Amino acid sequence: MKIIKPYAELLTPRSQFAGIEMLANIESFARISHRSEDKQTTDSWKRFVQFVVQEKGDWSVTEHCTATVRFRIDRGCTHEIVRHRLFSYTQESTRFVNYGKREIEFIEPEWNLESQAQGTPYYTWSHAMFQAEQDYLDLLKQGQPPQAARSVLPNATAATLVMTGNLRSWKYFLQARTTRETHPDLRRVVIPLLKDFQERIPILYEDVIPNEKQSIAFSKPR
Repeated sequence: MKIIKPYAELLTPRSQFAGIEMLANIESFARISHRSEDKQTTDSWKRFVQFVVQEKGDWSVTEHCTATVRFRIDRGCTHEIVRHRLFSYTQESTRFVNYGKREIEFIEPEWNLESQAQGTPYYTWSHAMFQAEQDYLDLLKQGQPPQAARSVLPNATAATLVMTGNLRSWKYFLQARTTRETHPDLRRVVIPLLKDFQERIPILYEDVIPNEKQSIAFSKPR
């Protein structure tokens, strides 16, 4: 049994240069509607994105470009993430992965980490993970396939999830999953992810503020 911490990794765009290229493309595509392509310059994307997207709220033009993120999180969080229907997903499958051939990983929870002594919440949790692993391995030894043995694995089981969506959909996701009401185990990976988006894709996500009340976050254009 291995207990690990969760993370989220922004795969594309890989750099701010690539993010700026995305925004320049968005400007180029959006200008088609007014046949103003000749007005575009090397840095006009800044004014265009600020005015058209942020100030006027026309987020539809940002749907021309996508970003991809790889998560390593617990399966409880993956259940929440895949509710965002406008994204494309590929997720590690407990039906097909045989964890008898590799070490099972469990995501350390955000809560109850101060003490691991017997009788503490962390001890109770870690003991439950150990028992789940043993039960899973016992079922495999008894001839059950992984898709049957997986029924004893808990929500804390680690899973890799790759998620792709357009930049407008990411705006909603980042607003929704960094609020004060977000589950702590999800918020702790999405808040650092938000910082990566803000650094690599200028302007679009600068008004997303972590730990805001959900009602305030949802009042912003997207």
